[in-house]
Parts: sequence; C-alpha cells; structure tokens
Amino acid sequence: MTTGTIGLLERSAGCGELAESDADAGREVVLTGWVHRRRDLGGLIFVDLRDATGRVQVLFDPSESVEAHATAETLRAEYVVGLRGRVVRRESPNPRQPGGMIEVRAAELVVHNRAESVPFPIDEEAIVNEEARLTHRYVELRRPTLQRRLRLRHRLARASRAVLENKGFIEIETPMLTRSTPEGARDYLVPSRVHPGSFYALPQSPQLFKQLLMVAGFERYYQFARCFRDEDLRADRQPEFTQIDLELSFATAEQIYQVIEELVAAQFREIDVEIPRPFPRLTWADVTARYGTDRPDIRFGLELCDPGSTVHGTGFQVFDAALAENGIVRGIAVPGGGSASRRQFDEWTAVVRDVGARGLVWIKREGTAVQSSALKLLGEQRCREIASAIGAGENDAALIVAGDREVTARALSLLRCRVAADMNLIPPDRWSILWVEDFPLLQWDEAEKRWVACHHPFTAPRWDELDLLATDPGAVRAQAYDLVLNGVEIGGGSIRIHSRGIQERVFAALGIDGADAERKFGFLLRALDSGAPPHGGIALGFDRISAMLSRSDSIRDVIAFPKTTSASCLMTDSPSPIDDAQLRELRLAIQRPD
Repeated sequence: MTTGTIGLLERSAGCGELAESDADAGREVVLTGWVHRRRDLGGLIFVDLRDATGRVQVLFDPSESVEAHATAETLRAEYVVGLRGRVVRRESPNPRQPGGMIEVRAAELVVHNRAESVPFPIDEEAIVNEEARLTHRYVELRRPTLQRRLRLRHRLARASRAVLENKGFIEIETPMLTRSTPEGARDYLVPSRVHPGSFYALPQSPQLFKQLLMVAGFERYYQFARCFRDEDLRADRQPEFTQIDLELSFATAEQIYQVIEELVAAQFREIDVEIPRPFPRLTWADVTARYGTDRPDIRFGLELCDPGSTVHGTGFQVFDAALAENGIVRGIAVPGGGSASRRQFDEWTAVVRDVGARGLVWIKREGTAVQSSALKLLGEQRCREIASAIGAGENDAALIVAGDREVTARALSLLRCRVAADMNLIPPDRWSILWVEDFPLLQWDEAEKRWVACHHPFTAPRWDELDLLATDPGAVRAQAYDLVLNGVEIGGGSIRIHSRGIQERVFAALGIDGADAERKFGFLLRALDSGAPPHGGIALGFDRISAMLSRSDSIRDVIAFPKTTSASCLMTDSPSPIDDAQLRELRLAIQRPD
C-alpha cells in the first residue's frame, strides 16, 4: 500500500512529544515518520516510529484494525509511514527509555514510501565504515546523535544572533567571488568566462570587506561567513567552513572582549553550562613559555619547567649540545609518574620524536629509588637533582626534552596533553577558556627570507612600538588576540590598521613595495584615505565551537555534508572533471599529470 493519503500527512504531534497525560486523556493522534524497528510478537506487531522529535512505540493489533495490521506486516526498517491511533499506557513500560511509559494503538496506517536500498542500519550501535557513511550521508544524518548535534548547532547560531542583534550589530553578506590574496593561505580559484585568463578567488575570510564596511559607517557588522581555504585537512579543518565574523568601529580590544564573552556565555547556556566571566588573559610570551604553545589546554598543570643549572656541565651530550647551540632543555613533572611502565615511557618518547625532537629523557622516582633512561650517563644524584628542579617529587616522574627552542616547545606541548590523557589528569566536564594577547606582529620566514605577518597584514601593531618596524621588526607586538577553549583556538582577531601611512609601513616591513601594495591592495589604501575610523574585530570558528559543545572530536559531525580528508565529497563524487566544451568556453586547458 503506497498511497499519499492526505489525512495521514497532516501530523498532529511529534513522536517524541507525546506524554503520559496524552495516554490518560486517550488522545487520538496522527503521526508520521520512519520505521526504526519492527517486532512481531504472537499476532501483535510493535513498531518503533521515529521522526525529528524522537521515537514512540506503536502497537498494531488485528482486533483494532485488520487492515492496518496487514499493512504493518509489510513494513521494513526506514519505510516512511503515516498512521492514526490512540495514545495509551504500555502494559510493559520501560521507564529508562524516553517515551517508554506510553504507546500508540494504531487504527489506520499508510506507507508513503518504501526503503528499497538502505546501505546500513540507523542504529547508533551499528559500526559502519567512513566511506559508506559519507557516500550515503543522507542516511547517516538520520542517526539521532547527528540529528542532536546539528540541532544544537542551530541553537548556538540562534543564541549568537540574539546577543549580537541586542548589541546593535547588523548582518551583512559580503561577496563570495573576490580577488586572490596571496598573503594568506592557498586560495580556491574560479575562472572567469567573461574575463578570459582572469580568476576570482573564494574568500578565505571577509577581512577586507568588513573593514570597508567600517569605513562605510555601519559601525557594527556581523555575518555567519562561509570561508574557503585550499589546505591539507584534519579533524578540525574543512576546505569550506563557517565563522561568526564581526567588526566594530571606535572599539578597543576590551570592548570586543566583552561582546565575545557574552556571546560565548550564551552559547554555553545552550548546553546548560554557565561559564565564568571575565575570561582569564595570558600573554603570548607567557603561554609559550609555560605551555610551549599559544593555544594551551589549561584544564590541568604539567607546565614546562627549566631545570636551570642542574643540566649544565653534566657531560651528557644531549644536554650539552642543545645548550651550546642556543637551544633549550625543558621538562614537565608527571604526578604519580613513578609507577609508569617502560612501555609507557616508550610511547611518550614516540610522541616527541614524531615532531622532530631527538628523544626524551625520563627520570622516575619510586620512594627513594631513582630510575632513568640516562642513569648511567648522569648518575643517580644528578638525576634526582634534575627531577627535583623540574618539580617531580617521590613517586613522580620528570620528562625532559633538549634541542632547538621551537621544536622542543612543540614537542613538550604535545607531550603534556598526551600525558594528561594517559594519566587521567583532565577533570571531566571542565571547560577552560582564555584570551591570549600580545602576539608578535611579524615572524621571519626562513624559506622566503623575509618577514611575514603572524595573523594578517592588516593587524595593527602596538602604537607605542611603531618605530621598531624599521629597526627591529621581530620585536613589534600586535594588537591581536586569540580565544582558546580546552587547548583549541576557537577565535582570533585584532585591532586593525586604520591609517594609510601605518598600513604602508607594515607593507614595507613585509617586503611589499609601493607599486605591489597599490596593485594588490589599492582599493583598501584608498578607503583608508577616505576617513576610516579606528576599528577592530574577531572571527569565531563556528564549526569548532559546535563540535566541542556537542562533545564531538570532529567538525564533520556538525556539518551536514562534509568533505573527506582528501577534500572530496563521496556522496556527490566531487570534485569531478568538466567536459571539453566547458573548458573551451573558459579558455582553459588541463595539464595532465605524467
């Protein structure tokens, strides 16, 4: 039976909306949805019906309706149905299941559509490989967990908009086809048919357009901006992503912090968490020294320590070579690490080697006994002194890395997170959020032999350090700030340059001469010359925030139709070749790989 009976399309209630009071009142309802599961029990047929609101059990009893019971015998998982029935209390209730105290006794049933090809079960417990899930994403999205995550994403967006609109922001869309900005990440390019040989770029962010909106006098702008970057993918990165983008005129960093803290607090309320305000603040120099990274997870300790003079003059080549080459020796103390096994230390050693460190020196103390991977070279007394200097007491361990400053810091930052997970040092259900401030404005790119922007070239330097641009560019600090949640950067922004003269000085420090600046950014320079107000802004990674607040490890779980790690869509089989006629129209030729 596959009719489209109108009466059974007009739903009167959602499956998950029914309550015990409906059973007490004997309420008659029309339900629509998908067959989640069917069970035949001695002439009675039980069907779990699922829709966007939840699930409910439906009973088909031939004494109630022979025709409905006969149709129910043909049902299979994922059939789309409509039914009419009466809400009653279950004879065998299940108080642990939502809606488990009631059921619907069906009197009428129609099959709106059969499911002839369902590639895998909708049950959460069914293990399905990633290729199948992404190829048939429209089926995977029926799973309750993904439904809940995408609905949470919607609520987070709604809460964010409410805060911003209450504070006088207006939502403005910026172009999706713009010009390439080579100072950023790799662009996705779009060929122009009407301008042969020229290309648009999909926006990596609305950065310049939102600054121009400030020049235009809108003062408070926001947008849920779609952005595109042609980069290697990972769990928290997609080629296309969404950010909550905003910009304010006549604003200090402090005012921007206040707006964002209220917005983030509203997002957390959607998961019933009240996050304390104001958020703590640390400088870039402080977090990199204490945690080895500018996006630290501060839910636990394990801060980097300098063992000081205890590692000087040891005769241990690993330490001596690092110090002689202007490197560093740093370590972390692991509470309870004295009981760690040799296999555990080997696994921690692999973590630091994977990012280029030479290795890991470990020292563990079990009562008065000392063991170490370098015991023979350092001696027991020196090992004890080094462990104590790092903060490792009895029954603790010290983990030490020596070498290049950047590599050592990166290795220890990853190691502390791995150790915290392995040793159960991360408190459950703790959220730690902080602002990181005072970033360097520029960093030296050894490959290009020039200074490059740490954030982007439109970030304002500290006004009191402008003169250093010409004499010591690496010492200039930016008026930039990042927002970090549980070790993940969820937002970044800055006060912008609003003066043409200062922008040209920053371009010069970046090696962009006047002619090049005019060619690439002439429109911006002319806008700054037309009366640009002081302004600043920030962009929050909406996909990352949605994933974290929904307790997912991947942003793909909060994106309806994500790409794979190779930037492809298995469902639509894209990217795909285009035919020769399209290439001729665009005046393009494909260079085939050898």
